[in-house]
Amino acid sequence: MRRFVVLALLLGTLPSLAAQELRLPNKEGSVKFAVIGDSGQPGTGQNAVAKQMAAWRTRFPFEFVIMTGDNLYGSERPRDYEKKFSIPYKPLIDAGVKFYASLGNHDDTGQIQYKLFNMDNRKYYSFKPKNGVRFFAIDSNYVDTKQLEWLDKELAASGSDWKITFFHHPLYSSGETHGSADLQRELLEPVFLRHGVNVAIMGHEHFYERIKPQKGVAYFILGSSAKLRKGDLQKSALTVYGNDSDYAFMLIEIAGDEMFFQTINHKGVTLDTGSVRRAGTVAPSPKVTTQPVVPQAKPSPVQPGPAKK
Repeated sequence: MRRFVVLALLLGTLPSLAAQELRLPNKEGSVKFAVIGDSGQPGTGQNAVAKQMAAWRTRFPFEFVIMTGDNLYGSERPRDYEKKFSIPYKPLIDAGVKFYASLGNHDDTGQIQYKLFNMDNRKYYSFKPKNGVRFFAIDSNYVDTKQLEWLDKELAASGSDWKITFFHHPLYSSGETHGSADLQRELLEPVFLRHGVNVAIMGHEHFYERIKPQKGVAYFILGSSAKLRKGDLQKSALTVYGNDSDYAFMLIEIAGDEMFFQTINHKGVTLDTGSVRRAGTVAPSPKVTTQPVVPQAKPSPVQPGPAKK
């Protein structure tokens, strides 16, 4: 009897098999990538996330990683780039995975010259990993006229591609410390809507939050890949699901008109999963993006339930 009780207790502490399953279609030819945010703090959280990313890549071969800023906390000497980035993520870098960085408020602009961040001496830039999908890295620290003109032009030229933006300050947030970045939203959102941005992935808040689509745009906050601010997520009417108790990263797959996502913690347990589908082009409006997305009903290993105010 005692042996049975001990076994039951041990099993109760292990993540369920369902929580460790890949919830993405993993289709051949799809766009597969990962997301980390506020990742530049060396320590147990960063190391655990990096190890989980390498382990999950054996099942889901993502080709690149986007970074939502605060890539290096504190000093930024050559050895800091090693300690805070290239050493913990060495297995991924050695496997040929590319990292695409955006700048956070703790980042020095000198990072744009760092080869492994693939910024090519630019504070904001776009790249197209495959036909049909384009990413836009934005410098949300200084959203000046020059950057807005660049973004307007780049988005307009991207045609009917998936348009995915990533940057640091969240336009919508339920965080107590920071909350929604109203100034950046006032400047960026009209451009997003005018040119059909589908998805925005942001950091700054040291938690994970999936926001209800705002004006047809899907918003995600991921700023807990190396830092946590426990108890800071004040779930609101914006929140579909959130977590401020686990270090985390995201795996994302775009296949046709659907984008699938899976958010995983530092222990390899799935926190959140689902998908959004492009609903087609609509007439320009200040109330909705010209290429809105619609959440799809998908089973999830977690049941977040109604948002708490």
